[in-house]
Amino acid sequence: MSTNLKYLSLGILVFQTTSLVLTMRYSRTLKEEGPRYLSSTAVVVAELLKIMACILLVYKDSKCSLRALNRILHDEILNKPMETLKLAIPSGIYTLQNNLLYVALSNLDAATYQVTYQLKILTTALFSVSMLSKKLGVYQWLSLVILMTGVAFVQWPSDSQELDSKELSAGSQFVGLMAVLTACFSSGFAGVYFEKILKETKQSVWIRNIQLGFFGSIFGLMGVYIYDGELVSKNGFFQGYNRLTWIVVILQCLFPWSHPCNNSYFPIWL
Repeated sequence: MSTNLKYLSLGILVFQTTSLVLTMRYSRTLKEEGPRYLSSTAVVVAELLKIMACILLVYKDSKCSLRALNRILHDEILNKPMETLKLAIPSGIYTLQNNLLYVALSNLDAATYQVTYQLKILTTALFSVSMLSKKLGVYQWLSLVILMTGVAFVQWPSDSQELDSKELSAGSQFVGLMAVLTACFSSGFAGVYFEKILKETKQSVWIRNIQLGFFGSIFGLMGVYIYDGELVSKNGFFQGYNRLTWIVVILQCLFPWSHPCNNSYFPIWL
């Protein structure tokens, strides 16, 4: 039963990740009248929806009792400020990572992004070895070498790059590549850091995700104010939002366990 659940989780994760990348890429390159939606606001909205989803899951685990839900949130979050503050570090990195992914998909095609972003498996493995003292087998190291080789081949110059450069004339491929590489390192560190916190405490993943979402919303709003404050004051927080934008946001929060800090090591340790 546990094996079937693992493969079911893997299938759901693959579907969610693939659909998110394709829809996010399409939403960032779609030409429409009016201003394009701001990626910084989309990150904030996704965080808020994740908090709501996790609260509902905690409510379900509390046997649908509002009194029990209030007690759990009060005891596990408000009464444990130091435990909650531990999540500020991965949450800040996660918020940065989410914004970088929008930058990457605005400047890279979906296939290149998807393959290159798998380097997060390598960075997560390295951080796991250094921070958690995990030991990898020969086949795991061999898999990482094959992964690196595949990413190198994807970035290898080809004749079709002339056509790709025309399609991506609106942005720089170098900027997109740097963004996705930075996201890989941030994903690896934040994922291992989050795993370490989970092993040191007995709080549920849903509570931890609420804490992550809380700090993520704060950091996200700071980013909106700093980088897009003028645009928001001029055209509104939800400028450029359409059905496709909401699909992207919902895909990001539909599965709270798909948080990058939760699943970046998933392919290795499954």
